[in-house]
Amino acid sequence: MSGASATQSIEQHASTPTPDELIAAARAMIPTLRERSRACTLAHNVPAETVAEMKAAGFFRILQPRRMGGYEMHPNVFFEVQKALAEGCMSTGWIYGVLGCHPYELALFHDEAQQEVWGENPDMLVSSTYQPVGKVEKADGGFYLSGRWGFSSGSTHCGWVLLGAIYFPEAGPPDMRTFLLPRSDYQVIEGTWDTFGLQGTGSFDIVVDRVFVPEHRTHRAADGFACTNPGQEVNEGPLYRTPWAQVFVRSVSTAAFGGARAAIKAGIEIMNSRVSTNTGKASKGDPILHAALARAHAEVNEMELTHRTTFDDLWSYAERKEPVPMEKRALFAYQSSSVVRRMADLVDEIVKLLGGRAIYMSSPIIQPWLDLHAARAHVANDPGNRATDVIATMQGDAPAFNFL
Repeated sequence: MSGASATQSIEQHASTPTPDELIAAARAMIPTLRERSRACTLAHNVPAETVAEMKAAGFFRILQPRRMGGYEMHPNVFFEVQKALAEGCMSTGWIYGVLGCHPYELALFHDEAQQEVWGENPDMLVSSTYQPVGKVEKADGGFYLSGRWGFSSGSTHCGWVLLGAIYFPEAGPPDMRTFLLPRSDYQVIEGTWDTFGLQGTGSFDIVVDRVFVPEHRTHRAADGFACTNPGQEVNEGPLYRTPWAQVFVRSVSTAAFGGARAAIKAGIEIMNSRVSTNTGKASKGDPILHAALARAHAEVNEMELTHRTTFDDLWSYAERKEPVPMEKRALFAYQSSSVVRRMADLVDEIVKLLGGRAIYMSSPIIQPWLDLHAARAHVANDPGNRATDVIATMQGDAPAFNFL
């Protein structure tokens, strides 16, 4: 670490906020994010001022190594912040989850890569798209990478990107890797993100025209699965002994908690003021609507409890330096993959009972409802991709899908 960055790290440690302070700061942003959410949706991107405020609050440092100016906190702190931000604006919560979990993966890269990204700027942000669509050519000391990737959330706010691709060696199995590239080596193609929900995530395409990526700027999926990452030689704390995929899959499902909370509160708001012009009946006296709202509130709470318990359990294995049983890893990934669909279904039942008041774009329930349904499309939020692994591990067999 350079002298300047070392000084920054020491200063950062001296002013490290507590978990409660970080969570409170995120909750304090909810009204502002709600006010900006329409503009965020129309711009198809989270406002730069919002990203700057999240940086200033220290949110992106929660999973960043202490030695690189981060806080290296329990993952539950990160996820509580994400849920709060998503309650104000699910697109903002989504990009925070994605960009905010990347310091975790970067901590697993070789130290040389970490120094390149954070050595002079501990606040540097990194976007990603893990679609394994790139063309990889082996070269001395690294690889040449080419291709076009979609879905790089928050990419305009970042100076680096993580790209998925598969290298096919002449002998041996295919080698799935993540390639780390600086902003000078790729293009962000704006205008490629036009969706019915999560419009504000700015999940634009990334184009790479045959650039060299040194070996130290790649991360093997096999190392992430086996927890044998080169970065663990310098980042030795329990945080980085948790399987990488367990952190990532929750980063793309947890914004749904905030979206569901926003939708439930909006449903109550509409209920309390709505009187049907056809029947003259007030919604606040509708026991069926009450049941839908109560069920959603209860089940979201149950899913949140499972989420927190999951990472407490993973943390305990990491502290003991014990491997997480494969049966648990498969179950945890399945649970993560199912929560978005479950919450979208719960909100569906509420929207059905709110009549014409709920169908206007100005209705406070519509945007989180659309966002929840858009979030279902992410491959990590499809429980059908995880069921076979759960059954296999229950029977003592190896999982078919190694991203666990």
